[in-house]
Amino acid sequence: MGGTVGQKMEEQGDGMMGNTVTRAQLTEAVYQEVGLSRNESADLVESILGEVSNALARGEMVKISSFGSFAVRQKGRRIGRNPKTGQEVPILPRRVLVFRPSHVLKNRINMHGDRASTGT
Repeated sequence: MGGTVGQKMEEQGDGMMGNTVTRAQLTEAVYQEVGLSRNESADLVESILGEVSNALARGEMVKISSFGSFAVRQKGRRIGRNPKTGQEVPILPRRVLVFRPSHVLKNRINMHGDRASTGT
């Protein structure tokens, strides 16, 4: 049971850009790392994602230490353009999800990119 869930995820993929991490992969990583049953791991992943989703739906900010912050922001009504025709089109007010990565995550991403470009 050594390593972190993130390391387990890296081991499962080939490390190339464009891969997608799925719920099933998260569940498997939790199963491998924590030692819960696969069903318990799936329930844990679903519970965490549900809590995050519910908090965001209520308009609350979600901060995950050393990872980042999720928040819902209100965007106002504005005028946009149809790129094909150039015609002005009203864009209705809406709520959008924004993510701000922590400095720890930014640094990790930049370190990982440097390692990949040097082949180490």
